[in-house]
Amino acid sequence: MPDRLPVLLDTDIGSDIDDAVCLAYLLKQPRCELLGITTVTGNTAQRAALADLVCHAAGRKDVPVHAGAPNVLLTGPGQPEVPQYHAISNRPHRKDFPPAAAVEFLRRTIRSRPHEITLLTIGPLTNIALLFAMDPEIPALLKALHLMCGVFTAGNRQGPAAREWNALVDPLATAVVYRARPPSCTSIGLEVTTKCVLDAGECRRRFAKAGGPLEIVAEMAEVWFRDRKAITFHDPLAGATIFEPQLCEYAEGEVEIETVSEKLAGLTAFSSRAERKPHRIATAVKPDEFFAHYFAVVGG
Repeated sequence: MPDRLPVLLDTDIGSDIDDAVCLAYLLKQPRCELLGITTVTGNTAQRAALADLVCHAAGRKDVPVHAGAPNVLLTGPGQPEVPQYHAISNRPHRKDFPPAAAVEFLRRTIRSRPHEITLLTIGPLTNIALLFAMDPEIPALLKALHLMCGVFTAGNRQGPAAREWNALVDPLATAVVYRARPPSCTSIGLEVTTKCVLDAGECRRRFAKAGGPLEIVAEMAEVWFRDRKAITFHDPLAGATIFEPQLCEYAEGEVEIETVSEKLAGLTAFSSRAERKPHRIATAVKPDEFFAHYFAVVGG
């Protein structure tokens, strides 16, 4: 088996169900050495409780979970609610997550293993912006930064509807992170993630067959299905491409973030003609291959 890849996960688990679906994948991926999980935006202790329960369902009580920043850096809508917490609120679960411990945990862990760790972000980027501001050497000490963030197709850069949620929740944080330029920075955006969709019935069937961490994820998903008829696998695709990059095609260039205009704050613009090319974005995906890989790892 190839060497295991050390990964840190920063997540807003508890809003869109795909964060939990991604975490289940990382916990079952034999090549993933999951070093820890940090939660961001809103009630980060409730988000940490969800992540901790998914880890326990996978038999992984060894994965550290830390609550992070609840508020945006300056402006942005934030994300105060954690709707999927209601699925587990009556279960016994850990509640003693110290506030704002995530950034120091990330800093300490990355410094302990320089140039080895891939940082996977699948939520708003407040924790990571604070981390990079606190310790400006951290971006260079990463092996890679891997983000589910942005929408980059030229035809989509026309208005607020073109903005991607993780980018617009805290636009200043998004700009800080993209400007940090770690050795490798890959964004998996809406161009590709929106092609990876399973309807509710298929998700229920496959999650039930897989069991393990997806058993509790399935309970959380029922909150999601109250208002929606499918799951888009945004975050699981971002996680899977760390280990199977060939699931997507890519372009190299430079990403810039709109921070001045209130109506367009968080808009992600990509140029393949930029003189410097510090960023890589996914441009195409093979959905059938992705789903075959995802369920080969998790079961179902």
